[in-house]
Amino acid sequence: MSSLSDKLKSLGVKVGAKDLPPTTTRRSYPIEEILEGDFLQTPYGQVFAVESHYPPEHRQGVGLLRLDTSLDTIAAWANDPRLLELDPTEFVFLDTETSGLAGGSGTYAFLIGVGRFHGNGFHLAQFFMRDPIEETAQLIALLSFLGDYRGLVTFNGKSFDIPLLNTRFITNGEQSPFGRATHLDLLPLARRLWRDRLPSRALSFLEEAVLGAKRTEEDVPGWLIPNLYFDYLRSGDARPLKNVFYHNAMDIISLAALLNHMATMLENPLEGAQKHAIDQIAIAKLLEDLGQLDEAAHLYANGLDQDLPPEISSTAIQRWSFMEKRRENFALALKLWQIAADAGEIYAFIELAKYYEHRQQSYQEAIVWTKKAIDLVTAPGSTGFETRHWLPELDHRLNRLERKLSRSNGLDEQD
Repeated sequence: MSSLSDKLKSLGVKVGAKDLPPTTTRRSYPIEEILEGDFLQTPYGQVFAVESHYPPEHRQGVGLLRLDTSLDTIAAWANDPRLLELDPTEFVFLDTETSGLAGGSGTYAFLIGVGRFHGNGFHLAQFFMRDPIEETAQLIALLSFLGDYRGLVTFNGKSFDIPLLNTRFITNGEQSPFGRATHLDLLPLARRLWRDRLPSRALSFLEEAVLGAKRTEEDVPGWLIPNLYFDYLRSGDARPLKNVFYHNAMDIISLAALLNHMATMLENPLEGAQKHAIDQIAIAKLLEDLGQLDEAAHLYANGLDQDLPPEISSTAIQRWSFMEKRRENFALALKLWQIAADAGEIYAFIELAKYYEHRQQSYQEAIVWTKKAIDLVTAPGSTGFETRHWLPELDHRLNRLERKLSRSNGLDEQD
């Protein structure tokens, strides 16, 4: 009776393992083979760190990697006078790369990049978590780098990076170091300065559009980074993470250069730090809100003297005119309202009517401007919203002015 193996052989099936191709073992590529770094020893084990140094003359596009401009205006905008007390070497610039973009207790900061100024340039350190078990060591190494820092600079750090790191410190039984320093988050200021001119305020976009720096093909999109880290944890292949380290380093360098650029354009807005009229209007609005009205007026005038999109010009004229009204500079306010009225801005007709009614008691002139406004909102082509919104107020104003004019004429006749 033939065996099963004999039957298989008769059918051409090879039995045994001698003819099988040799098995292949997938090679791992540890991070220390991909990047030049060192293993730092902490009481909780080792952590891999990459350190880089940039000389004082290094430029990120047109941005200088230094902090040599007063932070007066930024401190006033942030409402934090402590910023004025700090030496540039006391600031730390921080950015994280995480295992998720939504935050939460299950999100790790697997790469923490930090930079700070020294007398001989800018020092960048990146602390990498090869495995979640190394998180405590990573955080302790970060504490050592922070030292006696007093100022923290981030980009969206108040909403994301710092709450995440606070959670990671607490989870690891350590006290977070971020409560003791003044924290300057540049994202809200970037939105304030460039929301009218640029389609994005992402740091990588500002790096190119404002600083004129362009990243190399080594960069990787931020949304892809969590997946690259999870792929690394599964495969042990750290080669794609080289691009993540590059992305993180560029974020930190750009953050430092952007702070200096912002400070320069706010302290010297007409001296070449920025060349765009829209930016000048944005700075004028900011200075107006800070109570620096003479400086704001100068920037409004300079910006409006250049080519501006109609909507930017319209808003600037309106804000400038109301600012001058508050200062009781009616000679200039009248000129601005006249320009706005010529452009068909309803508010300008109303402001002119108010001025002649209350400041000049010229009820006839006030009636003229009110009737012009009524004609505008009831003209063919005007929207129903404009008519419904403005017409009741204008009719009420016209009736009141006509009564005042009638009483005034009656008194004149008695006299």
